[in-house]
Amino acid sequence: MAEKKNYYDVLGVSKNATQDEIKSAYRKLAKQYHPDFHPGDKEAAEKFKEVNEANAVLSDEQKRKQYDFELEHPNMGGGFGGNGGGFSGFSGFSDSGFGGFEDIFGSIFGGGFGGARASSRPARGADIELTVKLSFLDAIKGCTKEIAYTRNEPCRSCAGTGARGGTDFAKCSRCGGTGKIRTQVDTMFGRTIQVGACPDCGGTGRKITNKCPDCGGRGYKKVETKFTVNIPAGVDGDSSLRKRGFGQAAANGGEPGDLYIHFRIEPHKLLRREDKDLFVTVPISYKTAVCGGKILVPGIDDMIEYSVPAGTAGGTRFCIRGKGVKTVNGTGNLYVTVEVEIPKGLSREQQKKLAEFDDTVLLKNCEQMSRYSGTASAVYGRNVGKQ
Repeated sequence: MAEKKNYYDVLGVSKNATQDEIKSAYRKLAKQYHPDFHPGDKEAAEKFKEVNEANAVLSDEQKRKQYDFELEHPNMGGGFGGNGGGFSGFSGFSDSGFGGFEDIFGSIFGGGFGGARASSRPARGADIELTVKLSFLDAIKGCTKEIAYTRNEPCRSCAGTGARGGTDFAKCSRCGGTGKIRTQVDTMFGRTIQVGACPDCGGTGRKITNKCPDCGGRGYKKVETKFTVNIPAGVDGDSSLRKRGFGQAAANGGEPGDLYIHFRIEPHKLLRREDKDLFVTVPISYKTAVCGGKILVPGIDDMIEYSVPAGTAGGTRFCIRGKGVKTVNGTGNLYVTVEVEIPKGLSREQQKKLAEFDDTVLLKNCEQMSRYSGTASAVYGRNVGKQ
């Protein structure tokens, strides 16, 4: 039998992780392995599927309790499967009439695991992840984007219930409208009475008598959804926006999932970003480096005039405060690195003048080397004289 898949390891969290920690880990991995970032990569697609599978279980408190018990008692059997694959079909778990180990322990220990809690509640719809491309400047300054995608939208004619007019229901005859049935189950603990979701009505307690003609009783319709979203200034590749209720619709009038919008930021030709700070490299002339002078530095909105002091070496970095990215957490700085351009193709006359100039200037480095050379010769002479 294959080893059971550990969803905590898949998300890289501990078994005691909070829901916020699970959600954070899921968001990070979902963006890392999203198919939009790895087109045609089957391994990344499989990893993305595995991450979503793990999140579907661990983000649901009831499913997580059942899964934790199965991890601790792998030989008790049940509906989970030997390698964790049974979890991929978890949404159909209640349809089998077997509510899982939660119900067994609820009947034995007086509901310590919550019994058949929330079994009659319609399942929530799946979330949708979208990736939106933004230019470097749009991400920094903020913009408005039209989002278009296809999803299962709740049917307006039946309010997502699947019944004509949203009212053509009848009480389920099998469960009497409770949404639950009792089943006698033989386990290693003995014979128990298990309470599970009614398979006839899916735990809702009611059955559709007349299906909605618009959606055929499904409760949702496949449509193209369009809306405009205001993207705030300062978003980056780690940012995401959530639009509640714009994910996949759920059957039986359940709550729809959410839409998560991630961003892929296109690089700029000159500027580079790190959090709130911007970085740029600007070439300066040999004369400006020696004598100092004013240079133009590309910024977010326009060119910035900056004074370079005399004697500036290539590779020197200057900071222009408050000219970085504006975010809700403050404004960053613009860091300017200068590179001295060495003139090429000088004429003989220019080379002669440069040589004459060079002969009149004693550079600090040359002076230090001269002193070192003289000191080294003196030491060598004294050492030789002692032999």
